[in-house]
Parts: sequence; C-alpha cells; structure tokens
Amino acid sequence: SGVTLAHNLETPEAVDFAFALALSAGAKRVKTPEKVFWGGYSGYFADPDGHLWELAHNPFSPLDENGHMVLPD
Repeated sequence: SGVTLAHNLETPEAVDFAFALALSAGAKRVKTPEKVFWGGYSGYFADPDGHLWELAHNPFSPLDENGHMVLPD
C-alpha cells in the first residue's frame, strides 16, 4: 500500500503480546517479531484491510509514562 503504520511498545514481551492479539483478531502474519540488526525488536502484520503494521521495541528511544516516544529537543 506504500505506507506502514508503526506502534512502539515498552518491551519485546509487549510486542509479542500485541502481535498475538492482532493475529487473534484476524491480522495476517508478515514477519514474526524478532531481534533486529539495529538492536531493537520488531515484527509486521497486515490488518484485515491489508494495511501493514510494525510493532517494535526500540531500547534506544525510551517511552514516557504515557507510552509516548521521547524526542530530543
């Protein structure tokens, strides 16, 4: 579709949980979550409409108490 939506999570375990939840709701597995070359953890699924989603944990980009990515000033 030319666009991938991404959702960053607190831990690799949270990625696995969200991935399993998406599959149970009808998503199609594209890439099972795994450690990636840059030091993070991610996987991809397509939702029932065909939109591609990435679920990721980036240990180099912490999330705040509300789960939002903290960007440098």
